[in-house]
Amino acid sequence: MITAEQKTMEEIVECVKPFRRILLAGCNECVTVCAAGGRKEVGILASALRMVFMKAGTPIEIDEVTLERQCDPEYVNELAPLVESVDAVLSMACGCGVQEVAARFSGKPVLPAVNTKFMGASERQGVWAERCQGCGECVLGRTGGVCPIARCSKQILNGPCGGSTNGKCEVNREIDCAWQLIWDRLKALGMLDRYEENIPAKDWRTARGSGPRRIFREDLAS
Repeated sequence: MITAEQKTMEEIVECVKPFRRILLAGCNECVTVCAAGGRKEVGILASALRMVFMKAGTPIEIDEVTLERQCDPEYVNELAPLVESVDAVLSMACGCGVQEVAARFSGKPVLPAVNTKFMGASERQGVWAERCQGCGECVLGRTGGVCPIARCSKQILNGPCGGSTNGKCEVNREIDCAWQLIWDRLKALGMLDRYEENIPAKDWRTARGSGPRRIFREDLAS
C-alpha cells in the first residue's frame, strides 16, 4: 500500500489560512490503513483546525467527506456538488489522489494534508516499512521475495556489499541487511543456487528514467 504521514498542524494551518471555507477530503484506501487520512483522521483534523482558527478569532468553515478512493475519476466526481461552495480542497489522500482531484477541479486550489512516503507493509501495530519502489522490473523471483531495490540501502543487485555486520546494514545498523535476508530466505527454500546467478544491470528506464510512467491495457481501454 502507499503510506503517508500527516503534515504538521503548523504547516496545514499556514496552507489553509487564506481560505474561509474548505472541503476536507479523506480517502478510504491506503491512507486509512496507515491511519493518516481516513474518515477518523478527517474528523480529528477538522476539529483541530476549527479550534485553532476559533482561538485566533478567525473562524473557518470546514465540510468533511471521505471518498472510497481519490485516485479514480469515478469517485472524485462525487465531490462536484461539494466543491462548488468552498474556497479550497484540503486532501488527506496520497499524492496521486491530490493530483487527481486537482485535475478534475482546476478552478479550485487543492492542498495536501499529508506527506506521501512509500509503498510498504505493516511490520506491527503502528509501524509501516518500505517494501517496494515500483521500479518496473521486479526481481523478487530471483531474490527469495526480498527486494534489493527497496530494502538494500545501496540498491545492490548482486550483494552483499561487504560492509554489513551481524546481519545489519552498514548504512543504518538498526535495519537488516537485505542481502542477508535474501541469503537466509533462499537457504530456507533450498534455492541457494539462485544466489550464485548474476542479476544483469537494471534498465532504469522501467523506473523513472523515461519520465512519468503509464500502464496501457488495450483489452480494458475504452
